[in-house]
Amino acid sequence: MKQKKVGVSLLKYITLSIILLFLLYPIYWVLITSFKTNMEAYKFPPSFIPINPTIKSYFDLFLVNNYFFVYYMNNFIVSGLSAIITIFLAITSGYELSRFHFKWNKWLIAAFLSAQMFPMISRLISLYSIMRNIHLINTMFGLVLAIVAGMLPFSIMLMSSFFDSVPKAIEEAAKIDGASRFEILFKMVVPLVVPGILAVGIYSFLVAWDDYLHAATLIQTDSLRTLSIGISMRYLGELSYDWSMINTISIVGMLPMVVLFFFFQKYMIKGLVAGAVKG
Repeated sequence: MKQKKVGVSLLKYITLSIILLFLLYPIYWVLITSFKTNMEAYKFPPSFIPINPTIKSYFDLFLVNNYFFVYYMNNFIVSGLSAIITIFLAITSGYELSRFHFKWNKWLIAAFLSAQMFPMISRLISLYSIMRNIHLINTMFGLVLAIVAGMLPFSIMLMSSFFDSVPKAIEEAAKIDGASRFEILFKMVVPLVVPGILAVGIYSFLVAWDDYLHAATLIQTDSLRTLSIGISMRYLGELSYDWSMINTISIVGMLPMVVLFFFFQKYMIKGLVAGAVKG
């Protein structure tokens, strides 16, 4: 029996190791390519360890290609604003959805769920038309609004599940003491759903950071482009690609997400799991 358990454990670890290797290999390949020359990056068969490692791409990226930092800063601005707006709207709308029930409540929830069924590209034509009519094409604020609109349904549903887990007796006691509805929400309830707020904030930041289609559709000015669309327009040519530079940018662009997950992973997992359980 003991040998059987050891065999099962060994098989489990081998399987997990294979899965981990499969998931981490693309990151490893991007990393080593960033230390290759562009000629070596095109070499076939490819080298799995750089033959002549170089940091020229990193040097060029930080000291020569100044427009990279414009895209990088734009990405931070768009992602940060999108996360802040999404958190605020998700808190207020999720609380309303959780506490104020009316006859159209189920239809509203169904609308939020159905909004997640349609691919993003299916609404870009109508979105472009709306943004053009209100003169928000080629503006960073218009891009933020478009991204927020795509994230809100899921964020509202997630925050609503957190508010459902908060006992209403707390709010009733605060109301007896004379607290207003906004005081109850922001002083009593919000501190109890911090894991949910962190989960929504991280989700919003990640989605906005990786956005491509909205930026490609709504932004034409180079100085307003975010990182993903800036890379494709600036570094991807028609006949040849500077793969070393592209992979260097990918590594640098990935660092904020790695740091974010490193510090907030347990809070995000805790938030998503807690939000899935209703009291």
